[in-house]
Amino acid sequence: MSLVHKPRAGVVVEVEGAGAVECTLVRVYAPRTFETLVSRLPIHTVLARGDGYVYFPVDIRRGVEKPRREAEAGWVAYWPRGDALCLFEKKVSMPTPINLLGEVKGDLTILGSAKRGAKAVISVAVEV
Repeated sequence: MSLVHKPRAGVVVEVEGAGAVECTLVRVYAPRTFETLVSRLPIHTVLARGDGYVYFPVDIRRGVEKPRREAEAGWVAYWPRGDALCLFEKKVSMPTPINLLGEVKGDLTILGSAKRGAKAVISVAVEV
């Protein structure tokens, strides 16, 4: 069974000069977004910052799916307006809807030292 059809996917976000963060994506949260994102891995991108989250443009151009505007610390979500994967450092009210995808499994604080524009790669970590 291909990874896009599994119920979960382990991914790692590696940021130059900061380290790597492991995440678990859950298909049932946003199936179409999950499938599109996972099928495009690895994705080479750059880090950007919002207030309480870091995000990575992913160029998958998915719409809103099971939308939410509130994000909890440790969540991983796709932000359709920014066409980006977001990792939330704290509870955040987003200005536009997000698609919840999963949760951060690693230590998100390691990205605190990463600079905007740092090169990043989002790739398959392990199948979970």
